[in-house]
Amino acid sequence: MSHPVHRLAVQPPPAPTTLVGPAPAEPPPLSIYAHYPWCVRKCPYCDFNSHALRGGSDAADMERRYIDALIADVAASAPLVAGRSVDTVFFGGGTPSLMSPASLGRVIDAIARHTALAPDAEITLEANPGTFEAARFRGFREAGANRLSVGIQSFDDAHLTALGRIHDSAEARRAIGIAQDHFERVNLDLMYALPNQSLDAALSDVDVALAFGPEHLSGYHLTLEPNTPFHHSPPPVPDDDTAADMQEAIEARLREAGYDNYETSAFARAGARSRHNLNYWSFGDYLGVGAGAHGKLSTADGIVREMRHKHPQRYLDAARRGQFVQERRSVTADELPFEFMMNALRLADGVPAAWFEARTGLPLATITAELAKARAAGLLDTDDAVLRPTPRGRRFLNELLEIFL
Repeated sequence: MSHPVHRLAVQPPPAPTTLVGPAPAEPPPLSIYAHYPWCVRKCPYCDFNSHALRGGSDAADMERRYIDALIADVAASAPLVAGRSVDTVFFGGGTPSLMSPASLGRVIDAIARHTALAPDAEITLEANPGTFEAARFRGFREAGANRLSVGIQSFDDAHLTALGRIHDSAEARRAIGIAQDHFERVNLDLMYALPNQSLDAALSDVDVALAFGPEHLSGYHLTLEPNTPFHHSPPPVPDDDTAADMQEAIEARLREAGYDNYETSAFARAGARSRHNLNYWSFGDYLGVGAGAHGKLSTADGIVREMRHKHPQRYLDAARRGQFVQERRSVTADELPFEFMMNALRLADGVPAAWFEARTGLPLATITAELAKARAAGLLDTDDAVLRPTPRGRRFLNELLEIFL
């Protein structure tokens, strides 16, 4: 998915052996996610599909071959979304800002050539401090990117070192300045519950970010994901109660500053919400291209999920055979209610109740009993016209979602 999300303990159940889910009457909005799998160095908390990039002349050749494969992936996948407007594009990773502006421009041009890219499409590029040069980011803007998501994580040098980041606080501040010089839409990503972090330190990071006046902030709880160095050798992170205090204090500080906490981990000023992420949470469609990219598409045969070959070299090998997709499966009727709710209930405003049938193809009556139970527990709004978590439902989202398993 687009950028790191606040992970939930509740996970989808294994695919049951039931009938394939019905097809929505009309397909929902469509996005494209393009994955760039390399970083300067992989962080010890990261479980995303990212790999340390080798330097020297090999790096330029690898980028060229990978961009060629990415463009071929777009071309091969285009018939699946023929005639549908592409409203947003997100370049995630990895560190997509390691690629050259020319490479970014090639991919955007290919998307525009092979799909119906909307004239006002939101095109987001993830970037990390330590990769910022003014000319480079001017080139990204000229290539077509119009929104930047900057992975700051912290402004405290000790915490950045603990996280294994390649930048320091001074580079983070410089990166924000360059970003805001070239992009009107800039998102800053922060993390909290960091190793040895206090509540005051977490709020200090928020205050430094606010001083730059960004239109959008994301605040992610550090989680010790399986198969990461942090999971194998856990650092001294704050306990659950302290982390919860941090979350509440951060939400209050940003609310006072005029930011709307419109999604579990996302805060925005009026008119600055991430259109790409909103499409995820409202159970829209997205075509995923690039190594390990996931996609969700509504077809005449129902909703399907795809995953590309994960390792970059295996992706390149498969691309030479014109076989980009490693896994493709239909979402069953039993899975659809939970999948829909797991996304929609992350949104503070929820979604119109009519979207359940429009985007799953199932009648809302399918989940009548579950809706009644969630409302009786005070976790779901009692307004029949919307599917919206109450403040209690937002705080205990796992408990709410378990009702729909």
